Amino acid sequence: MSFSLGLTGSIGMGKSTTARLFADQGCAVWDADAAVHRLYGKGGTAVAPMQAAFPDAIDDGEVSRAALKRIIGADPEALKRIEAIVHPLVAKDRAKFRADAQSDILVFDIPLLFETGSNAEMDAVACVTVDAQTQQERVLGRGTMMVEQFRHILQKQMPIEEKMARADYVIETDTLEHAAAQVAEILAEIRSKLSHA
Repeated sequence: MSFSLGLTGSIGMGKSTTARLFADQGCAVWDADAAVHRLYGKGGTAVAPMQAAFPDAIDDGEVSRAALKRIIGADPEALKRIEAIVHPLVAKDRAKFRADAQSDILVFDIPLLFETGSNAEMDAVACVTVDAQTQQERVLGRGTMMVEQFRHILQKQMPIEEKMARADYVIETDTLEHAAAQVAEILAEIRSKLSHA
């Protein structure tokens, strides 16, 4: 019997890095964004249904994220249709990971964990956080988006204060060492509970 830990947080808060810290400690990690990439890639199970619904979204046998952005930009209702196709496939991918994983603790890296209600499937939730200035510096430092885009994404996500209030654990990612120490503490606590279960 494995323990399912949801891992969430807002953009630029260090979630991917924290997921790697959990993996380094022997946890099996499922990454929602990576799952979508698999589904959208050549041979991915999302390609055929997306092609049927949005023929313009397919480029060289793959779902093009750039094309999806254009489609959603032109028709905001398209997002709901895309989600109706993709969310069940993502859930199936997650269920397969859960069935196949061998680790005592499974970590589910899901940016929109609370927003999608996926927290209901977890035994506990950890939320990563960092101060707003560091968050903005990290995101803009990637060089992939402008301030306006960053603010737009933040508006669509649940406020970090609410995520932290709903989480069982909060991981401050101000430094790698501090984050690693908190991950070790959380795992020690969970493994202690598992050994007494």
